[in-house]
Amino acid sequence: MKQLARTLTPLALLTALGACTIIPGGDRVESVSLPQGSAAALDQAVQVGALVVTPQEVVEDSRCPINARCVWAGRLIVKTRIDGQGWRETENLTLGEPYATHGTTLALTSGEPGRMAGEGKETPKEAYRFTFEVR
Repeated sequence: MKQLARTLTPLALLTALGACTIIPGGDRVESVSLPQGSAAALDQAVQVGALVVTPQEVVEDSRCPINARCVWAGRLIVKTRIDGQGWRETENLTLGEPYATHGTTLALTSGEPGRMAGEGKETPKEAYRFTFEVR
């Protein structure tokens, strides 16, 4: 019975701390609820390799609508907070362009939904989902 109690205490502690990541130096990233490879909404943290990445704001979404032909493909730029072991930075990441930081190369690999020609309205902020990967 004592062995079970000793095993459960560390297990309970790990479970309680599993919902957040603590960055040395006092910063804390709440609710890293999404595993690697998941698409994150704005202000939703996702694990990307050893990093915790949080898309914060769509800076530009000038991508060509899905059902149109365009001379220029346009760009998707997302203001993104990047947390690593003992550091934090915020950077504008452009879809498909690698970003190197602290010995790791990170990329914004998708941004959904795409626009449709003829709809004439902007994508609501809450509809966006972003996928990142380490390259």
